Amino acid sequence: MIEVKMRKGEPVDKALRKLKKKLDREGTLKEIRNRRHYEKPSEKRRKKGVDKW
Repeated sequence: MIEVKMRKGEPVDKALRKLKKKLDREGTLKEIRNRRHYEKPSEKRRKKGVDKW
C-alpha cells in the first residue's frame, strides 16, 4: 500500500503530487490501466512485437 505522510500545514495539492509521483515510480497506475480489460496472451505478444516462431 502506498502511503504519503503530510506535514503540519502542508497543502493538499503538494501531497497529491507526492502520491502521483509514487504511483508513477511503482508503476501502479500503469498496471491498473492494463488490467481494466482482459487481454489474451496472443494480444500481449503482438503488442510487444515478439514472435513465437
